[in-house]
Amino acid sequence: MGLKQSAVTIQDVARAAGVSVSTASRVLNNKDDVSPETFEKVRRVMQEMNYVASLAAKSMRSRATNVIGLLVPQVTDIFYQQIIHGVGLGIRDSGYDLMIYTAERPGLSKSESWEQEHVALLSNGLTDGCIVVTPMAPTFPDGSRVVVVDPQGDGANVPSIVTPNREGALEGMRYLIALGHRRVGFISGHYAALSSVRRSEAYRDALAEAGLPYLPDLVRSGDFTRERGYAAALELLRLPEPPTAIFAANDKSAIGALDAARDLGLVVPRDLSILGFDNIPEAAQVAPKLTTVDQAIQEMGTLAIQLLFSLLKGEDLAESRVLVPTQLIRRDSCQPPRDS
Repeated sequence: MGLKQSAVTIQDVARAAGVSVSTASRVLNNKDDVSPETFEKVRRVMQEMNYVASLAAKSMRSRATNVIGLLVPQVTDIFYQQIIHGVGLGIRDSGYDLMIYTAERPGLSKSESWEQEHVALLSNGLTDGCIVVTPMAPTFPDGSRVVVVDPQGDGANVPSIVTPNREGALEGMRYLIALGHRRVGFISGHYAALSSVRRSEAYRDALAEAGLPYLPDLVRSGDFTRERGYAAALELLRLPEPPTAIFAANDKSAIGALDAARDLGLVVPRDLSILGFDNIPEAAQVAPKLTTVDQAIQEMGTLAIQLLFSLLKGEDLAESRVLVPTQLIRRDSCQPPRDS
């Protein structure tokens, strides 16, 4: 005879999975010191034994857990760290605890199914509501107490926090063109990210608006990393007629471009102007300080938790969309081209 849902314990799960109780507990708490094979095995046993349902049954006695779930692709990236910090500021003194889940685990990649599975897990009595950052697909089951931040697709069916990526990138490009730059290189972000698509569109639109041609040779594919920004900038700067300015789709790529310019003996901004996007803390710490488009990353996290609290109070926020404006931050990495 099988165990009743209410009788299932972590000891039962450990015994069935053939692991120690401490290992089963680490899997439950999403620790990163468990092998992918063991992690998946214990998770499967938890599902088969309805262990999550057992936890949910316990929480139903009070009808609330006073826990907020936060799903992020990774915690080592400064973009996600800033959002986590913003959520932390917003949840302070609220009486809620924060549970963070991440796909940053060997053998486990972020995907739409990962998001759906973990939202279901957290919503099944473990938390009162969830925040999902940069979801691959921003649609969730009806009635989900979920807020999404910077969704990677259009048409969110839950409250969302978004940035006008196209408008912010347009402002940055217009600034470079107004300085007199006519050959502006572009380092794109990850091809699958909606933010990257919008910033790429803005690059083309700004050129067209100024009557400048779009030159494929001045565009390099990137993935929002410093390493790829460095490699892409090297390619651009080694062209027979290199750009006088580079617009990178995020600050990490822009800082990579700074590294490349330095290694080639170029002085920024005398020989090359560089513009980023995001305004991460490091942008104000590099030399020269990076001119960038600020998208108030930390504020996005704080607004997300405020929106979720309103949702938990029963306010009708279906498909509500909060727009966080961008702002051009002028520092030291841009000036008119030398031949202007």
